[in-house]
Amino acid sequence: MANLRLEELSASNALAANKLTLRRGQEQFVIPPTYAIADAYLDATTSWPRVVIKDDKVVGFIRGNFDEDAPEEEFRSCVWRVHVSADEQGQGVGTFAVLALADEARQRGFTRLSALWEPGDDGPEAFFTNIGFVVERETQYGEKFGILTL
Repeated sequence: MANLRLEELSASNALAANKLTLRRGQEQFVIPPTYAIADAYLDATTSWPRVVIKDDKVVGFIRGNFDEDAPEEEFRSCVWRVHVSADEQGQGVGTFAVLALADEARQRGFTRLSALWEPGDDGPEAFFTNIGFVVERETQYGEKFGILTL
């Protein structure tokens, strides 16, 4: 992971981030319904979008959200999206991005980082639990909220 770095999402790297590919079967897990609904309430000042660069190429994207006043605790410090190119999955890119987001959360004074995912064979549950997220509850849609204690 030493050759990975984060950059803020910008006009110069947004197209590459949008072109990231998925593995077959992962399309249904890109954004859970609960996040799609809550997305309308996000304030651009609380969003933390970054791309992951490896050898001068965009290989991942992460968007966090930090809003200490969010009505639901899970949305105060959370992984909003994490996306790693199909060719780079399993090589530490996603872990690098999530741990960088966790560091940012810690620096901002948060003690927890949440993530939300849909369960399923090709879903991200094993990824999040391997990093240390613990399932805290399920939503009305059957999605799982996981919490990483910082």
